[in-house]
Amino acid sequence: MKRMMTGVLLLIGLGAGTMFAEDGYRRERDIRRDEAKIARDRWELRRALYYGNYAAAQHERKELRREYRDLDRDRRDLYGDRR
Repeated sequence: MKRMMTGVLLLIGLGAGTMFAEDGYRRERDIRRDEAKIARDRWELRRALYYGNYAAAQHERKELRREYRDLDRDRRDLYGDRR
């Protein structure tokens, strides 16, 4: 009976460890995706300014502000938990 209980507790412990490791990977992947969106938005902003489309440039600036805010939140969540 003791072996069975020990085995069950060990499996639960290993499952919980895997769950926490996966969460860090998801956060890092989200940061990489946000950085890719920012690179794309910066390219679109430069293109809009080059062609003189100032309405599109204003829209891209708004998107960039939103993406930078999201990236800052993600980084704060990822790196703020480690002390």
